[in-house]
Formats: sequence, C-alpha cells, structure tokens
Amino acid sequence: MPTYIPDNQRMARNTAMLYFRMALMMCIALYTSRVILQALGIEDYGIYNVVGGIVILFSFINDGMTVSTQRFLSFEMGKDNHERLHEVFVTSIHIHLLISLVIVFLAETVGLWFLLEKLVIPPDRLDAAFWVYQLSIVTAVINIMSFPYNAAIIAHERMSAFAYISVLDAILKLLIVYLLMAFDYNRLVLYAILFACEKLMIRMVYNVYCVRHFKECRYSWVHNKALFKEMVSFAGWSMWGNFAYVAILQGVNILLNLFFGPVVNAARAVAIQVQGAVSQFAKNFQMAINPQITKTYASGQMAEVHSLIFLSSKITFYLLLALCIPLIVETPNILRLWLEEVPDYTVPFVRLMLLTLVMELISDPLATTIAATGKIRRYEIINGSLILLTLPIAYVALRLGGSPWSVYLVQFVVAFMACGVRLYNVMSMIQMSIKEYLLMVVKPCLTVAILSALVPMVMKLALPSGLLFSLLTIIITVFTTVTACYLAGMNTEERALIKTFVTKKLRKRQR
Repeated sequence: MPTYIPDNQRMARNTAMLYFRMALMMCIALYTSRVILQALGIEDYGIYNVVGGIVILFSFINDGMTVSTQRFLSFEMGKDNHERLHEVFVTSIHIHLLISLVIVFLAETVGLWFLLEKLVIPPDRLDAAFWVYQLSIVTAVINIMSFPYNAAIIAHERMSAFAYISVLDAILKLLIVYLLMAFDYNRLVLYAILFACEKLMIRMVYNVYCVRHFKECRYSWVHNKALFKEMVSFAGWSMWGNFAYVAILQGVNILLNLFFGPVVNAARAVAIQVQGAVSQFAKNFQMAINPQITKTYASGQMAEVHSLIFLSSKITFYLLLALCIPLIVETPNILRLWLEEVPDYTVPFVRLMLLTLVMELISDPLATTIAATGKIRRYEIINGSLILLTLPIAYVALRLGGSPWSVYLVQFVVAFMACGVRLYNVMSMIQMSIKEYLLMVVKPCLTVAILSALVPMVMKLALPSGLLFSLLTIIITVFTTVTACYLAGMNTEERALIKTFVTKKLRKRQR
C-alpha cells in the first residue's frame, strides 16, 4: 500500500487561497444581501427564502451522494489508483443524474402541493412565489450535476481554482444587484431568474476547469455494477444523516412560517447570512485538511490521522471563537450598521445560531474520519435520529407559546449531544481514546474560551454604549482571543511551527 505523506505546506497554501476566496465572497454577500433586502422588501425576501427552502428540503437525496463522491475520490487518490479514480468519477455522474430526476419529480408533486396549500403566502404574491419555486428547481439541478466536478477539485486539493473563479462569481453577483435595482417590475421573480443564470455560468466554468486539468473528469462510458452499489450504499446511509440536517434547516424555516409568517422568515434569512459567512472561516480550513485525513487513513497511518483530527478540531474552534465572541457581544450594533432595517428576532437568532455552529464544526473532523473508514451505518442512524428530534421538540415549544428563538435553543442542545455521538463512534474505528481527545482538544479549547470571554464581558459592563465603544470592544476582543489561542491553546511544537512560518514570510518580504 502506498504511503500518503500529509503536505503541511500545501495545506497552508490551500488555506490561504480559500481565505482569499472567502474574504471576497463575504464582502460581496454582505453588500448584496443588504441591497437585495432593500430592493425586495422584508416580506418578499422572506418569501424567496422559504419557497426556495422547499426545494432544498429535497436536496438531502443528493447530499449523501456528495459525501460519497468526495470520500471515494480522496480514498482512491490515497491509494494512487488512477483507473479506479476514473470509474468513481463517471459512476458519480450517472448517480447524480438519477438523483436530479428524482428531485424534480418530488419537487413538482409533493413540493408544489405544499407550496400552494400549506405555506403562509399573501394571495397577491402567490404567482410570483410559484415562478420563484420553478426557478429554484432549475438551480437545484444545475448544482446537483456539478457536485462531482467540485468534489474532484477538493480531492485534488486545487483550492486556487475556487479562489480564481470566485472573482467571476463576485462580479456576476454585483451585476445581479445592479440589474435588480435598475428594474422596478416584479423584482422577486427577476431575482430568481438572475440567480439561476448566475449559478449556471459559474458551474459551467467549474466543469470546464475539471475536464481540462483532471484526466478522470473526461467522460467515457463506464459500467461498474459493484462500484455503483458500493457508492449508493455509502450514500444511502449518509443520506439519512443529511436528511436530518436538511430537515432541520428547512423544517425550522417552515415552522417559523406556519407560526409567525414570512416576516420572521426574513429574520431567519439574515441570521443564516451571518452564520454562513462565519462558518466559511472554519470550513475553508477544513476543506484544505479533510482530503488529507481521508488519504492518510487510506494509507493506514493512524497516528498521523489522530494528529490531523486534533489539529483540525483546535484550529476550527479558534477560528470560530475569534469571530463569534465579538459578534455575539455586539450583535445589535453590527446588524444596525449592516442593515438599515433589522427584522425582529434577528439578534437572538444570530447569537444562538453562532453557538450551534461552534458545536457542529468542532466535531466535523470526527465525521470526516468516520466517512473515511466507510463504516458509517451505525453512526448515521444514531446521529440522524438524534438531530431529527429537534423538529418535534421545537414544534411542541412553539405550540406551548414559545418565542421564535426557542427553536434555535433546542437546536443548540441537540448539536451538543451530537458531538458526543461523533466522538463515541470514531474511537474504536481509529484506536483513539476519549482521554486523548479530551486532553488534546477539549482542554485547550475550554481554556481559551474562558480566557477569551472575560475581556468582552468586563468591557461591556464598564464601557457606555455607542458605535465607537463597540468597535473598540471588537478590536480588543479579537486581539485577546488570538493571544489566548497562541499562549494557552497551542503546545510548544505548534507554537514553534507558527514562529517558523511567520519568520519565513518576513524574510521573503525583506528580500
């Protein structure tokens, strides 16, 4: 079996490229979401998000296959099996085509019925909602057929492709905003049309890149029945876990619509924008390291797998902490600065969703390792079933008169329990003890979290309110959090690596 050697320099380079991509996309997203909210109005903005969410609800069928494609491509690269790699890619194309047909059928039957009969939509906006729904189906199919190509880019660790194509993506999103403001007729439908066209153009660029750079992405007919069954079986169990996540994401959105109407959906949509922007800081790092976890496992190096898990978990937590603490403390002021009109309940939504995000992403390296082993049946059954409990509990809470934010409090508690499920399942698979994980990950993370939270709490109590003091609190909080991560959250070896990396960068600049 070939030995895969984790490449720290490549990981650092890929992470830097992904952060460039993220910074660009986040700036564009923050600007465009503000302008789009103003152009559509709170009600239409809420309608767009809840209607498009029905199609996303069916995407759990594809999400499992996306995980399967990513895992099988990275696994075969770890084994250096090029022929098998091509078979995996072509088989994934065939499976995604079948998934597209199934999702279109479900969306045009069950989904359409739910849209017309159950959702709370003002009668005068029902026609617009219908066309938004149809365009959302088109966008979903475009994305589904592009997933194998995106998976190939990630498996090859060509993160620079994401960064470069993001420049085009950003330009097109700005063009959408310009066109939306230039026309004053039925902006809700116009936005859905422009968004679908933008997705199609970007996906075509990704596909062309993969065909030109990766041999396995050049399509030729392959019929490997055994591989087809293996990938579908893996995806089938992943599907249950992904169904749970999608059901929670969109199920909560639908619950909020049924109990409170589209205005609360707008608040939730704004909170999702914030959560998505923050999550990219951690996910970009994980996107760079996850293929290395799978490839290292495929080559049988368990000690290196442990090290990658510990590193990924800690860095993920530190990245999230540096962002989430100032955002949670200063949520009202940040939202007022960003949006001219902040929908009701946005502040508690943002705070609870950020806390839940931390719980979910810190254990993502464990989920990646479980997927690398291929033994996901027990994990997906337990984890998916646990996560699905969020919906009935949230429904009961709302029926008893709970506030809209109570559903996200339920989601946070369930996310905490799901972390324990991931840790329990991964221990026996890679011979890792829970004591080792607690010592290497949980202990330093808790220490840093406590130290980092003290400063903004004191400042918030001591300083008067105001934009200037909020900005000062954010700056000092980020600085103290980064300092705590370096001094209390890293061991001697990790600090030495950072010193070496910074020293090399400074010497290059001096030259």
